[in-house]
Amino acid sequence: MAHTLLETHQGEPIIQEQSNQPMTATFAQYVSQQDARNTVQLNVTKWSLMLCDALRQNYIDYSLRGHYNALQRGEDTNYHEACIADLKNGDCDYEFYIETGNKYHKVIMSIDNGGTRAPSRSVHCFIDKKTGEVYKSASWKSPAKGVRFDLRIIEQREWLLANADWAGSYLYLR
Repeated sequence: MAHTLLETHQGEPIIQEQSNQPMTATFAQYVSQQDARNTVQLNVTKWSLMLCDALRQNYIDYSLRGHYNALQRGEDTNYHEACIADLKNGDCDYEFYIETGNKYHKVIMSIDNGGTRAPSRSVHCFIDKKTGEVYKSASWKSPAKGVRFDLRIIEQREWLLANADWAGSYLYLR
């Protein structure tokens, strides 16, 4: 805080405190800034859903490679051909979706256990709703320290969507 001496009143100085923080000039500027923040948050949600789609597709591609390799080895051809047909139709056991909290979008990986048990769920990563920063998960409730990617940066977003793998190895710091 800066102080300004205004005048003296009966020998006593009058001191006015001034803030060093700039004020928003007009309501119109505030509204336009709020619109920009809302646009970023909507884009972050869209990019988070795109990441979920990329992760699911990566799992399907990974599974197809495994089943084709098993066919080449001559293992249980009926089973592997049925699995390949299901995967090509988009049927897979893994699902990626978002649960939104106060600060983060939590990307959840859910595994359908074929009805024999309840689905298994784990946190794949956290995405800051306001900034688009991607974090590796430390636990179910909190992200690990250190930003891994920023979805607002086009190069990082494109790399992430092209190279994200369902197991999360891209989230480890290199």
